[in-house]
Amino acid sequence: MAICARDVMQAHVLTVSPETPLLDVHRLFVEEEIHGAPVVTDDGTVAGVITSHDLLRAVEEEHETAAAEPVYFREHLEFSGPDWGAAPSDLQDRLRQLTVEDAMTPSVISVPADASIPEVARTLRRQRVHRVLVVEDGRLLGLISSFDLISLLEKESAGR
Repeated sequence: MAICARDVMQAHVLTVSPETPLLDVHRLFVEEEIHGAPVVTDDGTVAGVITSHDLLRAVEEEHETAAAEPVYFREHLEFSGPDWGAAPSDLQDRLRQLTVEDAMTPSVISVPADASIPEVARTLRRQRVHRVLVVEDGRLLGLISSFDLISLLEKESAGR
């Protein structure tokens, strides 16, 4: 019998809810050294994905909304960027109010549990992502990363 997604997936996946504050998600990503997490509702349905890129985009959008023009000191410092300290004083408060639902990507790239490994690899390559969710009837079963596939290749090579 051929190996399929359910045989390779990580079954224990850290998830967040749509109501989780973005600052809590950032803390989770730093503490767990991850760059993304599935967003799962209270009834277990996959609602989307939140990534570190989504967090950065949300902060940038809030900053742009709060400040008309970033302050640069290029004439004084050779490699300066925006002066985030000059941001409006309410930026931190505004960021505390943002939740996962405000920043997540609602479209999910997924495969069924019985997907073949070549199908999983094709999905990763074609979608240009490094992880795919394993979903059945809208519910999260697990996750497969490109590292999981590399690990599988290593195991198969060692067995020959």
